[in-house]
Amino acid sequence: MSIRTTVSLEDDLLKLLKLKAIETSTSVSTLLNNILFDAFGEDSDDLELFKTREKEPSVSFESLLQELRSENRL
Repeated sequence: MSIRTTVSLEDDLLKLLKLKAIETSTSVSTLLNNILFDAFGEDSDDLELFKTREKEPSVSFESLLQELRSENRL
């Protein structure tokens, strides 16, 4: 399903999008859709990774710093 919407873009971004659309023989709309799907896909991948690591023990910055100092590594 496709819905028309209005988006305000900075002039330079619109120029880049139009040039990229011409170079790739596609529309600005298709290009924006692809960019957004890629961005949300990356977010989804990150969330999945967080889920797989949520049971890992966490270490605070301060405790790691103290440990490295006590081992004379800092």
